[in-house]
Amino acid sequence: MPEICRFLGIVISMYYAEHAPPHFHAKYGEYRGAFSISDLKLIEGELPKRITSLILEWAFEHREELFEDWRLVERKEELKKIPPLV
Repeated sequence: MPEICRFLGIVISMYYAEHAPPHFHAKYGEYRGAFSISDLKLIEGELPKRITSLILEWAFEHREELFEDWRLVERKEELKKIPPLV
């Protein structure tokens, strides 16, 4: 699973063998979640509320880059790194 960003102990990635809707995965310690890129909602898994808020803040700032990486995933091409939340 290619990592596209890492910040504050949170790892953001996308899988090449993905399915619709466009989404990304987040890992924080033992917690895991998947977020829809279109509406920025947690669609699978569970994360602490504070971590979910940080992930959503980051995703809102980088939504276009997330869609671009999703298109790369669909074509099985190398993903681009996205800057972390600062």
